[in-house]
Amino acid sequence: MKKQILLGFFAFSLFACNEAKNPAEKITIMKYPDTRKDSTIDNYFGTNIADPYRWLENDTAAETKKWVDAENKVTENYLSQIPYRDDIKKRLTDIWNYPKEGAPFKVGDFYFFTKNNGLQNQSVWFIKKGLDGKEEVFLDPNTLTADGTAAVSLLGFSHDKKYVAYSVAQAGSDWSNIYVMDIAKKMKLADELKWTKFSGAAWKGNGFYYSRFDAPVKGTDLSAANKFQKVYYHKLGENQADDQLIFEDKTNPNLYFGASVTEDERFLVVYASAGTSGNALFYQDLKSGNGKINSLIPGYENNHSVIDNLGDKLLVNTDYHAENKEVVLVDPKQANPENWQKIIPESKLALEGVNTGGGYLWASYLKDASTQIVQFDFTGTKIRTVKLPSIGTANGFGGYKEDIDFFYTFTNFTTAGNIYRYHIGTATSEVYKKSELKLNTDDYETKQVFYSSKDGTKVPMFIVHKKGIKLDGNNPVYLYAYGGFQISLTPAFSLSRLLFLEKGGIYVQPSLRGGSEYGEAWHKAGMLAKKQNVFDDFIGAAEYLIKEKYTNPAKIAIAGGSNGGLLVGACMTQRPELFKVALPAVGVLDMLRYHKFTVGWGWAVEYGSSDKKEDFDYLIKYSPLHNIKAGVNYPATLITTADHDDRVVPAHSFKFAATLQEKYKGDNPMLIRIETKAGHGAGKPTGKLIEEAADVWSFVFQNLGMNW
Repeated sequence: MKKQILLGFFAFSLFACNEAKNPAEKITIMKYPDTRKDSTIDNYFGTNIADPYRWLENDTAAETKKWVDAENKVTENYLSQIPYRDDIKKRLTDIWNYPKEGAPFKVGDFYFFTKNNGLQNQSVWFIKKGLDGKEEVFLDPNTLTADGTAAVSLLGFSHDKKYVAYSVAQAGSDWSNIYVMDIAKKMKLADELKWTKFSGAAWKGNGFYYSRFDAPVKGTDLSAANKFQKVYYHKLGENQADDQLIFEDKTNPNLYFGASVTEDERFLVVYASAGTSGNALFYQDLKSGNGKINSLIPGYENNHSVIDNLGDKLLVNTDYHAENKEVVLVDPKQANPENWQKIIPESKLALEGVNTGGGYLWASYLKDASTQIVQFDFTGTKIRTVKLPSIGTANGFGGYKEDIDFFYTFTNFTTAGNIYRYHIGTATSEVYKKSELKLNTDDYETKQVFYSSKDGTKVPMFIVHKKGIKLDGNNPVYLYAYGGFQISLTPAFSLSRLLFLEKGGIYVQPSLRGGSEYGEAWHKAGMLAKKQNVFDDFIGAAEYLIKEKYTNPAKIAIAGGSNGGLLVGACMTQRPELFKVALPAVGVLDMLRYHKFTVGWGWAVEYGSSDKKEDFDYLIKYSPLHNIKAGVNYPATLITTADHDDRVVPAHSFKFAATLQEKYKGDNPMLIRIETKAGHGAGKPTGKLIEEAADVWSFVFQNLGMNW
């Protein structure tokens, strides 16, 4: 009898666990904080613009911290009332929990690769001698902090393959320290370089070139503008204070500088950029020994990168008079463009990048936002187009000159990052590591469509959903895009997104102008005074989905991060009736003041600057913060940011949230989720990724009326 009762209770419990859960019928929203307003007013060319929440820009002030705590309390209270929030977190944890491995790459006798047992906060760097050698831990970021918020990146290997320089970034900040490891001994050296940001390590002899800023004033390291970046040379074993200053520009504080060294250590190349696109090149012939750094290609109208050298000449990937890019051979002594020799001419496809490896050039093109790899010899003769597993995104083609093979990853919306070994001699790929994801993704399909934007431009768009979905105009949609900074969104796998697809959602990814899916012309059509094209493209995507009966406005969530957060902010304020949910993440939302913080000045080449009247005149028209109007029914909004975001400072999100909460009087929630000990996104530990994804998807499911 007791056994029957227990079995019955177990069956009831099982039934209860699997019982469908509906969205909460009514969620009580706590009173938003009473955010103090001040009388700050700026005059832009005769136009007065109020900025009553300017004080929130001081992210370290006690008043700001108190406001952050109050906002997080409101958001947590809302999310805690969603009935399937815990179920979503558990499902995400289950999905995430499988072993993951990165593609190995060969350095001397050793192979380097990353592994994660499933839920480790950071992936661990491993090393093994030969492909069949014993796997040993090389660097484990999880041992650096108790909460897993330290992220490690390998920056560069010495040319004798004895040492590697690596960086450690804390709590999501862009600031990092650089250290050095002896590879064979797996031993950390005493070297420590501070206040580096966006730096590599370009080795020459017994040291390397790197980029750094001066130390900021204490307490301003996450918000103050970073100026006068410089290139230094660090010799192993010496103190950073003794590093040799190699390159600077005392006349212009707003320049990025980076360095590289050719594989044979013949040339030092210095990159100078006034922003996120367009650069100048400088070079030094390290063989000559005269120490002089000369101009190679002046800036800053075009984009150039040195691939390697052929003797005393340099192979350059450039978009000068070639919007889709081409490869040219440049003699530094006769560097005028009329003397350039074309090696790989411009094609109809956008050339993303070119690597060397095994004595060949490996060119990565985009064909309708998917990867195409073409092999050339160093004279520019085409050898072949590499056969890839299917349509998607491939990364890893390239290596050292002596390599006979290398490894690459391949992914798309339904392929979770398989690793292939490519044999150069036979031009064949074999599966090296298949993803251990325990889900059957064969139930989903991907299609690419082309729709017309407002001005008639054809825009490509990927649509992913379960097979056999009904086009009845009532499907939930997650519409995600970026649209800027030459960044192309190609097919990629997302663990988090699977949860939405499992429950009948449709994932949609349009390739907006502003990216480089179709070369520099596509980029330029979505920048500066033409930025509105990007928003029109995104709005056009939603209109297409409604017209084709995929969905309706009450079922559309829009999302984007960073520049994509700007995209969401602009579209939700321009067409609020078109969307039900808005998810601006770490967004650039104050277009009049973005350039006054950290490295924001570098984005002026993309956006323009409110310091110029002609730029102010179009920025004010779409700046999300300045286009929030009283009495408008905006979509349910969950803004996400982090306290250590020193790229897009959280003040953008703070002021946007405060203004929405002040002016909006409807029933939709206007919430902000502020993560602690996290930054713009890179290096965020697995635990925080799962928690944030659970909260975001809970918000989406609740407000799109989705069942669990």
